[in-house]
Amino acid sequence: MLKPLIPKKDKLAKRLIILVSVIIFLAVVALDRHLIQPEFPFEFDVHYFALANSIINSAVALLLLAALFAAKSKQFLLHRNLMFGAILLSVLFLVSYIAHHLYAGDTSFGGEGWIRPVYYTLLITHIVLAALILPFILFTAYRALTGEWQRHKKIARYTWPLWFYVSVSGVVVYWMIRPYYG
Repeated sequence: MLKPLIPKKDKLAKRLIILVSVIIFLAVVALDRHLIQPEFPFEFDVHYFALANSIINSAVALLLLAALFAAKSKQFLLHRNLMFGAILLSVLFLVSYIAHHLYAGDTSFGGEGWIRPVYYTLLITHIVLAALILPFILFTAYRALTGEWQRHKKIARYTWPLWFYVSVSGVVVYWMIRPYYG
C-alpha cells in the first residue's frame, strides 16, 4: 500500500468537501442561466467547447477504466496517478462545460419517435448523477489520500461506476444532440 499523502482531519475535510460541492453546484446552476454573446477576434464556433467536453469525458472514462485495472492488479501508484489524472481532467471539463453554456446556451433535441424518450432518459440520469457525484469523488479521494484503504474501497465501489456512467453518458448525450447545434 501507499503511504498517506495528507494527515487525517475528517471534520475539516467534510466541511471543505461539502462547501466545494455546494459552491460548484450553485455556480453551474447560476451560470447556466446566463448567456454571453462572445466577440472573438477570429471565427470561432462555441460548440467546440461541447466537442472538447466529449473528448475530455472520453479521456476520463478511459482513465477510470485504466485505474480500475491498475487497482485490481495491485499497481497502487499507477492507480493513484490515473485517478489524479481523471480528477484534473474533470476540473478541465467543468471549465469547458461552463464556457459552453455561457456562450452557447441550451440546445433543443430535435429527434423524434423512440429516440426522444431514450435521449431524455439518458440526459436526465446524466444530469442528476453529475450533480450528485462530486462529493463522492472528493470523499473517495480523501480516504485514499489519508491512507484509509478500507474506507476508500468501500466508497469507491459506489463512486467508480457512477463516475464512469456520468463520463460515458456525457459522451453519448453529446453525439445525440450534436446534429441540433445551430
